[in-house]
Amino acid sequence: MAEKILVVDDEPDTVSLLGLTLARAGYSVVKATSGKSCLDLAQKEKPDVIILDVMLPDMTGLDVLRALRSSADLTPVIFFTAKGRVEDMAEGLAAGAYKYLVKPTSRERLLETIKAALADAQK
Repeated sequence: MAEKILVVDDEPDTVSLLGLTLARAGYSVVKATSGKSCLDLAQKEKPDVIILDVMLPDMTGLDVLRALRSSADLTPVIFFTAKGRVEDMAEGLAAGAYKYLVKPTSRERLLETIKAALADAQK
């Protein structure tokens, strides 16, 4: 069975492009465009990895991650965002993110990061 990736971004084009990229790489993809829908889908779908933007319309990606962690959800979260200051990265990692990738990044780097997150989650 293919690993399930939850993609969360407020830009529908980004969600579609990431979804297509991940589906072509053999992953099952679930999509969300808000923090609340991410939290709902994370609980319902039980994804293996979450790719999460920091800037969402209803709550920040950091708030989403904190909510996940406070509910004992240890799903690896990869921030994929345009916010690239060192302080932003440090805050994301301190909140419990697996990795923090700044847009744009290569398809290969994203896929390698997902593979690593899946492998580490199995340990």
